[in-house]
Amino acid sequence: MIYLELANPSGQIDDRQLEAFTIEALKRLGPRQRVLLIPPDITRIHSRAGLITRYAWQDLGKAVAAVLPAVGTHEPMAEAEILQMFGQMPVSLFRRHNWRSDLVTLGQVPSDFIRQVSEGRLEYPWPAQVNRILVEGGFDLVLSIGQVVPHEVAGMANYNKNIFVGIGGSEGINKSHFLGAVYGMERIMGRADTPVRKVLNYASDHFAKDLPIVYILTVVANTATGPVLKGIFVGDDIECFNRACALAQQVNITFLDRPLEKVIVYLDPHEYKSTWLGNKAIYRTRMAMARDGQLIILAPGLKQFGEDKAIDVLIRKYGYLGTDHVLEAVKKNEDLAANLSAAAHLIHGSTEGRFKVTYCPGYLTDKEILSVGFDYADLGKMLARYDPKKMTDGFNHVDGQEVFFISNPGLGLWATRQRFNSA
Repeated sequence: MIYLELANPSGQIDDRQLEAFTIEALKRLGPRQRVLLIPPDITRIHSRAGLITRYAWQDLGKAVAAVLPAVGTHEPMAEAEILQMFGQMPVSLFRRHNWRSDLVTLGQVPSDFIRQVSEGRLEYPWPAQVNRILVEGGFDLVLSIGQVVPHEVAGMANYNKNIFVGIGGSEGINKSHFLGAVYGMERIMGRADTPVRKVLNYASDHFAKDLPIVYILTVVANTATGPVLKGIFVGDDIECFNRACALAQQVNITFLDRPLEKVIVYLDPHEYKSTWLGNKAIYRTRMAMARDGQLIILAPGLKQFGEDKAIDVLIRKYGYLGTDHVLEAVKKNEDLAANLSAAAHLIHGSTEGRFKVTYCPGYLTDKEILSVGFDYADLGKMLARYDPKKMTDGFNHVDGQEVFFISNPGLGLWATRQRFNSA
C-alpha cells in the first residue's frame, strides 16, 4: 500500500516540503506507541534520510524507542557522524548493528529458488537474518528510511535490502553479495528486478509479513548545484519501491553516446575511507569506460581497504585480480569461502582487464595500492592537475585533453546505451 508520495523530476523538493511531507505521512500511519527508526549511515548522507529521521523523532517524541542505522558491513557510526547526519538528536537513542552477532533468522529461502534465480550458477539456502531488536523490541512501527539509487549488488538500493542487508547477518550478506557477483554486476545495476531482489522479496513475502515495517524511500539526483531531492515515497510493499525505482532510473542513470577514454572520480573524504566503498567509482562507471580507458580516483580520505578488519585482510591477501582468480581462490581457500561478500567485492572491483584504474589515496601507500592490483598516483600532484573545484560534472577540458568528471559516484550510474542494453 502507498500511503503518500511526492515527485518532482524536473525540479526539487526543499527541506520545508520534506518536513511537511514526513509529518503528513506519520499522521496517515496513525498513532504509535513504540517506534524503531532504521536510517542509512553516513555513507548515504545525501539521501535526506538524516533529516527525515530527525523530523520523525521530533513529531513522534517519546514514541521513538531506538534508532538503528543500517550499516551492513560498514563501520558503526561515530558520535560525530551521528551529529553530522542527524543533527541534535539524543545519541543515546542510537544502537549499533553488528553483522556478525545479535541476529535472528526469520526463515530460509530454499536452495532450489537460489538455483532458479541464479540460472543454475549457485545452489544454497539463503537465511533471512535481521538484528534481533527488530523482532524482540516490541515495536508497533518500524520506519525503514533510505535512498533508491542504482546499486551493484541488488540492482537498485534500499527497500527490503535496508532490512535483510542493512541490519542483516554475515551469512545472508555473504551469500546475497556472491549471488549478485556471480550472476553479473553489469546485468544487475540500474534494474529493479534482479536475482538478489527476488531473494529479498521472497524473504519479505514469506517471513516478514507480520513485522510492522513501513518504508520511506527517497530519490536524490546530483545537479550542478549539488544533490537535490526529486522524490519521496511511503508505503509498506513493493509498489512503493517500484515507483521510487522508476524515478531513480529517470534521474540517476546518465546514458552516453560513446565510451569514455578518461574519467576522473572524486571521493568525498567524509564518505569514502575504504576501497570497499570507494570502488563505487569503478562499479558505477564500468559500463561507460572505453576499452583500455583510464579511470583516475581522487581519494583523499582513503585509509583502508575493508570497512571490516577481517575483510580488509582478505582484500590485501587476494586483490582485485579478476573473476577467474577470485572463483579459484574461493575453491581453494577456506578464509575466502567463509566470507563470500569479500569474494563478491573482489570480483566487483576488478575491471577484468578492460580498463585501467589509478587510485590516488590520502593515506594508503603506493605499495599497498599496487599490491591489490590497482595503479597508484600521488594525490597532491593529481589534485593539482585535476582540481575538483575547477571541474563540473560531465565533460571538461584539462591541459587540452577531454576528461569526464564525476563528483560523487554514489549518486548515479553512467553507461553507454549499447552496453547497458546488451549487459
